[in-house]
Amino acid sequence: MTTGSTEKVNGAKALIKCLEKEGVDTLFGYPGGQIIPFYNELYDSDLRHILVRHEQAAAHAADGYARATGKTGVCVSTSGPGATNLVTGIATAYMDSVPIVALTGQVPRSLIGNDAFQEADITGITMPITKHNYLVQDPLEIPRIVKEAFHIASTGRPGPVLIDLPKDVQNIEIDLQYPDKVALRGYKPTYKGNTQQIKRAAEEIANSCRPIIYAGGGVISSNASAELVEMAETLMAPVTTTLMGISAIPTEHPLYVGMLGMHGCKYANYAVQESDLIIAVGARFDDRVTGKLESFAPNARVIHIDVDPAEISKNVKVHVPIVGDAKQILKSLIKYVRRCNSTEWIEKIKQWKKEYPLAYREVCSDTIMPQFVVEQISEVCKDAIIVTEVGQHQMWSAQYFKYSKPRTFLTSGGLGTMGYGLPAAMGAKVGKPDKNVINIAGDGSFQMNSQELATLVQNDIPVVSVILNNGYLGMVRQWQELFYDRRYSHTFIKGSVDFVKLAEAYGALGLRAEKPSEVRPAIEEAVESGRPAVVEVIVECEANVYPMVPAGAAINEIIDLEEH
Repeated sequence: MTTGSTEKVNGAKALIKCLEKEGVDTLFGYPGGQIIPFYNELYDSDLRHILVRHEQAAAHAADGYARATGKTGVCVSTSGPGATNLVTGIATAYMDSVPIVALTGQVPRSLIGNDAFQEADITGITMPITKHNYLVQDPLEIPRIVKEAFHIASTGRPGPVLIDLPKDVQNIEIDLQYPDKVALRGYKPTYKGNTQQIKRAAEEIANSCRPIIYAGGGVISSNASAELVEMAETLMAPVTTTLMGISAIPTEHPLYVGMLGMHGCKYANYAVQESDLIIAVGARFDDRVTGKLESFAPNARVIHIDVDPAEISKNVKVHVPIVGDAKQILKSLIKYVRRCNSTEWIEKIKQWKKEYPLAYREVCSDTIMPQFVVEQISEVCKDAIIVTEVGQHQMWSAQYFKYSKPRTFLTSGGLGTMGYGLPAAMGAKVGKPDKNVINIAGDGSFQMNSQELATLVQNDIPVVSVILNNGYLGMVRQWQELFYDRRYSHTFIKGSVDFVKLAEAYGALGLRAEKPSEVRPAIEEAVESGRPAVVEVIVECEANVYPMVPAGAAINEIIDLEEH
């Protein structure tokens, strides 16, 4: 089929051909009764299908694929429980602005609304967590809907789109003609920033002595990392990133001051609080970054560059808003700016770095500190794609791994989804087969989707999972220790599973490290094996993530290691 020509096919085959026209090469999915016609046609297709063991994993895998490659990920499920199992993964992608298209089977049109077997109103359920969704009522609409879905998912502020396909629609024959363009009234994302606003921003920068660039995930999704670094070097301005912005600038770049916020570097938080100008790029000033809003950067004027106008002044008052694509706007802004008068400011930040470095305290020589494990992974697996679950290990991965390239740190930031890491790492490895992909996990999070070890083994996808096993739901335990008088209510899970045996049961390589000297050899063996592998590392059970800003405090009101 070529654009403009027609071909007689059923709805299911039409869908597959439309996916091929969109350049899709891989699907992550799980079949069921109402999506069988699609899977029947998939049998003769060249599209690669990865059969996951749980639909949530299909959504996370599509998400990981999208983040690692910059392309739109695709996941598939049947109706009812299959579709609702996608919801957590769709919400994760929505919160982090990740482009995925979810395809769900639905009961035949004549049964919709009749409480049929495995019927669920998945378009209604996902309306708050998708950019847009469709219930296909006419098979002739499939080409238009697919074209629109991929366009919406990948343009403007990226995000998930869902297409719900009744079973009978998949079976009806149509004359297929794929459209060559999209025309959507009311959906016209702005990419080119307003020239007058860009000039105003340049004036603000020229008048600044203590500027800081605050970069979020939008820098990565717009492929603007090179422009970010050029801007920083042109201005001689320090750069801090959100959790989602990590890897937008090399960790060891002299102008990088690390992540800010609740578990950010102390010097990054101090720099933001004492700045006179914040240049926010592709970030949304979320609560984990700002802390107490009334106390956030009290003397700073704010330039905010974002493709989504709804984010401008939503949480923090903005003085110079610029709506558009981060890459395009930074390119334009660089033409108007020059080096700031920031010499004293840079020296002050260098002094803060010396005074308040990231640090951890070893308990004894035979105890493995979790931060040490991340440092070892960083040394062994330079330029690897790091994927995390959610919890303490996620923050240590943000703090202690040295990232040099964009799209190499994948994590659930906005929703904070435990169970994200393993399937997302699978998607990343499928999308980037030549890269080492390491899933850094906690013993709690890993168990939420550990069944995907079977998927990795069946498809020979060599993801390495390093589990920091502290026997607790660590982040909740840390809060219970610091704010709830050590009342460890239902957070102790030590001994709940032997992860080495679990890995071996699925046919993966299982390794364990119980002493510091065993950590590096275990990681090296796992990576060099070329197999799906799990490295269980028994770490200090009450290690905490520091620095830490308590909920509701200003971001310079920091609990540090020396205080505990």
